Amino acid sequence: MEPMGAAAGFGDGGKPYFWIETRRPPVEGALHVAFAAPTRELVDAFHAAGLEAGGTDNGAPGVREIYHPHYYGAYILDPDGNNIEAVCHAPA
Repeated sequence: MEPMGAAAGFGDGGKPYFWIETRRPPVEGALHVAFAAPTRELVDAFHAAGLEAGGTDNGAPGVREIYHPHYYGAYILDPDGNNIEAVCHAPA
């Protein structure tokens, strides 16, 4: 979506599902952002792309049964130390 004042939306087909705004004070300290992925292959691709772009591995792709039996996630630390996650909840 085109920026709307101090906010911008990102998504598919003209429907934003992730918003960023600058109206409030910035978060202090590390932030954890998780994006839902429809397949485990996309979680794998997210992790590989994050490493290739200079991110730091914070958890290789894999099942995290501590959350539930089908929780398949991967984690990358961005250059500011934020934990960025992709997760698929679908069975293998």
